[in-house]
Amino acid sequence: MEDLVKTYEYLKQFLTEERLKKIEHFAPESSDFVLPVLEDVYQFRNAAAIVRSTEACAFHKVVALQEEHNFEPNLRVTKGADTWVEVEKLPRNMESFQKIKDRGYKMVAVSLEKNAKFLPEYEITEPMALIFGTEMEGVSQEILDLADETLAIPMYGFTRSFNVSVAASICLYELKQKLMKSGIDYKLNEEKLLRMKILWAVNSMRSGNQIFEKYLKDNNINF
Repeated sequence: MEDLVKTYEYLKQFLTEERLKKIEHFAPESSDFVLPVLEDVYQFRNAAAIVRSTEACAFHKVVALQEEHNFEPNLRVTKGADTWVEVEKLPRNMESFQKIKDRGYKMVAVSLEKNAKFLPEYEITEPMALIFGTEMEGVSQEILDLADETLAIPMYGFTRSFNVSVAASICLYELKQKLMKSGIDYKLNEEKLLRMKILWAVNSMRSGNQIFEKYLKDNNINF
């Protein structure tokens, strides 16, 4: 923890006063209680819109399970949200699925399959990985079979599904509201919060990664 404090203090000198104020203002609301997991989403506009919605709801991390397509958000659509959202890219396989589960997440697939619970009535009680499928096929049967439960957005017209980025926005926003009203301690702990501030500081700096890596190497710190 001491190394993290020293690292952040070092990086702060490279930030403008305005950027530092923004980091300190928005960081306390950040949470990893809901983790969006994207199953081979391939349209770059959808990828960008999901990153943007994730940041707007202060979850600040996305896991992209890649198979046939790389997860490459369109930066014009993210509107800078990519600075604040960590994207972890993993191969789309069961090892990656298990890796996420082992972090303590309930695996919840967004789908009408398997007696889905509807979003308005859904009670969030523990950390959840919210899994969204591809634009054409939705969540794969393989993941549906392994998911702990499924979550669905009620539909009121002839159309039977939302675009994946719209579905992600609706789910993330509604779940954020539920958390805020729940009394659950859903925010990052002290160590995770500090690690996130460090990543934000690095992303805010020109040549940030080089400066960061040199500092870690010179001070023999493993981040």
